Formats: sequence, structure tokens, C-alpha cells
Amino acid sequence: MITLICLILIFIASYLLIKEYIVALKGSKITLKRTYDEPKFAILIPARDESKVISNLLDSIKKQTFKIDSKDIYIIVESKKDKTVDIAKERNINIIYRKSLINRRRKGYALDDAVKEILKSKKHYDAYFIFDADNVLDRNYFKEMVKTYKKGYDIGIGYRNTKNGNSSIFSACSSLTFSMINTFSNNYKMKHNLTLTISGTGFYIKGEILEDLGGYPFNSLTEDYEFTLYATLNDLTSSYNIKAKYFDEQPVDYNTTIKQRTRWVKGYFDSRRKYYSLLKEKISKKDSNYPSVYLALVGVKPYVLLVISIILYLLNLLYRMISNSIVKVETYTLLLQFFLIILFIYIVLLVFTGILLIKEKDNLRLNRKMKIKSLFFNPIFLASYVKCLYLALKNKDLTWEKIEHTVNIEEEGKNDNIS
Repeated sequence: MITLICLILIFIASYLLIKEYIVALKGSKITLKRTYDEPKFAILIPARDESKVISNLLDSIKKQTFKIDSKDIYIIVESKKDKTVDIAKERNINIIYRKSLINRRRKGYALDDAVKEILKSKKHYDAYFIFDADNVLDRNYFKEMVKTYKKGYDIGIGYRNTKNGNSSIFSACSSLTFSMINTFSNNYKMKHNLTLTISGTGFYIKGEILEDLGGYPFNSLTEDYEFTLYATLNDLTSSYNIKAKYFDEQPVDYNTTIKQRTRWVKGYFDSRRKYYSLLKEKISKKDSNYPSVYLALVGVKPYVLLVISIILYLLNLLYRMISNSIVKVETYTLLLQFFLIILFIYIVLLVFTGILLIKEKDNLRLNRKMKIKSLFFNPIFLASYVKCLYLALKNKDLTWEKIEHTVNIEEEGKNDNIS
């Protein structure tokens, strides 16, 4: 009976994946309005207690080939006692102090406060860029993003590289997570004009969109994914620019990666609860953005079904091994079967990681030794998402927790793939 259930789940998952691929191939129809005027950008940086790293980001902005005025940079903090404030004042940068913090200690709320304050001052920006304080930009980041903006895209996403991928196996594998999103998913979606997946930082939103919204009303634990669903629902165009590179700090220990990814999983499901019915109402084959809406509705269902089927099957094997209903010889057979399944899953994920590393070539800031380590450890790292899923479902009142950032890199935009 369990075997039959597992086969049904695998069939449904396979059907959804195949249909996703076929639907995506059709692509979406988009209309872009080019502009030739030089744009004016606002830079938003949520930076609570980020004095250890924010100078690195501000230095990289100052060195840009497309110049950004310090008066167009907005650092968002919670307290005047924050050491980040002194750094902002020294550089003549705008400081936005958050006023209401009760149940609003999330990045989305900080961005909303900043946008509302800017709009209140009657300033107009062609686009708003969002960065985390630990980011560092390649010197040509804005030069490349200007090209994307002038093509007429509502949203522009840069290439997310790593500041500290060589620090530990966990930071390396965490870096590969964003490579999967961009190199596999967004690259493919871009070819078919589909709505791209936004991942937290290093992207812009057209100013007129935030002006119409009156702020940044996306405040789930994963406000980036929530905005992705909003973009899908409202047919916003998006582009991935691999030449617009920036660098991001990743967690270096197991517990922090679990905490971070559990928050992502929780935020993912919270965002879907908010938008799922709206997307379902919108879905129609006549809709110009039908493929994107369909992909958003399916989400990670196929992978969850596959994981459930594997867990059920393995638990069934374990039950049969420890029960008294089987002979000793059969126990060894079942044990072998159990380990063969685990090995098969590991090999599939290892091949997947290998393809990803080959596609990344020398783009990703990992040395050869760490790439080899990541190849063999990333399957285990990906499998640990099962634990994150369990923790997200178990903890209904999961809150946003700050992750300490301390890493600075000396040369922005340099790809230190040390062999």
C-alpha cells in the first residue's frame, strides 16, 4: 500500500515538472518601452547594527563607473546610538530612523518606512535599488544596470556572488543556493520572458511602481519572494543581468544556515498563503503572463511530493526491518535497498551540483579546493532543507532574527578564484 502511494506521488510530481517545462517553453508576451534619458537612482540600505561591514559597501558605491550622489543613498537604522549612523554622517549620506518597531522588525517594514519618507519629501527617482549592508558591488554594477533600466524593465536583478565562499563548506554551499536561483532558474526564465525570482538584495524596482504602491508593502519573512509573487500577479517585467555583479556574505556555520533557511521556508509558505488565491483567479491561457502564473502556482510542489514519497518509502523499509514479520535474510535485503535509495538520491544531487559548478565556470568566487568540497557536500546541504521544512511547520510564530555580518573584501569586483 505504501509503495503504491509513493508511486502515485512520484507520478504527480513528474507530471507537474514536465508540464512546467512545456508551459515555460511557450514563454510570456511582454512589451518594453525603451528610454534614452539618464536615470536617477535611489539606494536603500537596511543597516541596523551593520557598522562592521557597511563602509565596504559604501566604498564600492563611491568607486562606481556610473556615479551615484551620496544624497541619493539612504541608510535605514533603528537607533541614533547605532554606530552605523556615525559612518553615514561622515559620508554625508541620508539616515532614516525607524519610528514604529512593535511587531515590525523585518526588512520589508524598514524598506517601507524608507520609501514612504522619500515619497513624503516629494523626491522622484526612476528606480530604487535595494542592498543589504554586507554587500559589495563590482565597479561596473550600476553601469550594467543602467542598460537594463533603459531597455524598459520594471525590475532588474544582478549576479549574486560570494564574499566568503571559501571560509567554510557551509558558506560555499549557501552561495550555490543563489547560483541555482540565478544560473539555472532565472537564466532559463529570462530566455522565455517569464517573471524572475527575486532573492533579497542587489536588484532595482522602477520608481513609478513604488510611487503607485505608496511604499514597499511586502513584509513577510521573505519579502523578496512576496514581491516576486506580486510582480507575477501584476505582469511586471524583469531582467537578469549577469554582468551586474555584487558580492554577499554567507553564514559560515551549520546552525546559522539552518536558522536562515528555516526563515526562508516559513516566509515562502506565508507569502503563498497571501497570494495563492489571487494567482488562481488570474490564471488563464489567454493571459499574456500565463506561464509565469502557472509556475508560481505550482511552486515547489513537485519537490515536496518527491521528498514525501522518499521519506514514506524509507520509513516503510525501516518499519519492516524492525518488525517481527520478516526473516533475517530479508532484513539484509531491505537494508541494502534502503542504502541504495540514499546513494541514488546523493548521486542525483551530486550530478546536479556538478552541472551547476560547470555552468558557473570561473564566475563564482570559490577556489578549486572549495569547489571540490562543495561538489560532495552540497547534496547533504540540500537534503537538510527537509529539516528546515520540519522546523518551519513546527514553529508557527517564527520571527526574523539578525545574522551577524563581519566580512569585508579588499578589491570590489575582483574574482578571486585562487587555485
